[in-house]
Amino acid sequence: MTAPELAGAVWRKSTRSNGQGQCVVVAHLDQAVAMRDSKHPTGAVLIFTPAEWTAFVTGAKAGEFDQ
Repeated sequence: MTAPELAGAVWRKSTRSNGQGQCVVVAHLDQAVAMRDSKHPTGAVLIFTPAEWTAFVTGAKAGEFDQ
């Protein structure tokens, strides 16, 4: 995915973010979900298929990534 393809993306952060700018933002695209660091909006963007995104969110909610 190229930068011009992401130019029109609508980025949003969780309503549960801590307000300190330490979060990720997500954009739902036509056939993908993009995620980036809110502190570095021009930095790297991770792209997920809808199935990958669903698996990630499900795992996060289940505590799979807790330390």
